[in-house]
Amino acid sequence: MNVVHVAVYDTLADWEVGHAIAHIRSELGQRDPGRFDVKTVAERLDPVTTVGGMRILPDLVLDDLDPGGSAMLILPGAYTWENGNHAFASKAHDFLAAGVPVAAICGATAGLARAGLLDDRDHTSSAPEFLAATGYAGAARYRDAPAVTDGHLITASPTAPVEFAREILDLLGVYEPDVLDAWYRLYGDQDAGAFAVLAAAGGPR
Repeated sequence: MNVVHVAVYDTLADWEVGHAIAHIRSELGQRDPGRFDVKTVAERLDPVTTVGGMRILPDLVLDDLDPGGSAMLILPGAYTWENGNHAFASKAHDFLAAGVPVAAICGATAGLARAGLLDDRDHTSSAPEFLAATGYAGAARYRDAPAVTDGHLITASPTAPVEFAREILDLLGVYEPDVLDAWYRLYGDQDAGAFAVLAAAGGPR
């Protein structure tokens, strides 16, 4: 089983990662059902509280997270990124250096920008001005798109959780291409007819 690690911290933006983590574990339509699991990682094992008031008990501490034992690190947005979250940005550097994917959305993109991880990679975020405020050197690589994948790095706008999930599911190879297309048509375009493609691909509902 391949483990996808999701960073958790106080004020985590619940809506930004819901589609991604739910469908990484949902076996409906997957190419290899049961291949992936999701674990949460925090700086400490104390419970964290999301911006929506959900309390999460982390599965492991960040110091124990080894890129070699992970399929991907997902970094949700949170108000705490405004104050740093430097340990998670440093871990993202380790993941990318090891060739292990990182997916960042909203405030997490600013954290990666401050760490220099967006200087030489195509990326997106909330707005160009949002990242410019970090003083980073990657403005020329900013792309006006809901979500962008460049190599092992995914970035996304906070208003694009479905597009963020699509890039994650694609990079992980969760679905066959036609099934991923149907997944996006269902959740991104509200095309109810696309569910039949997912159902025909197999797996529990």
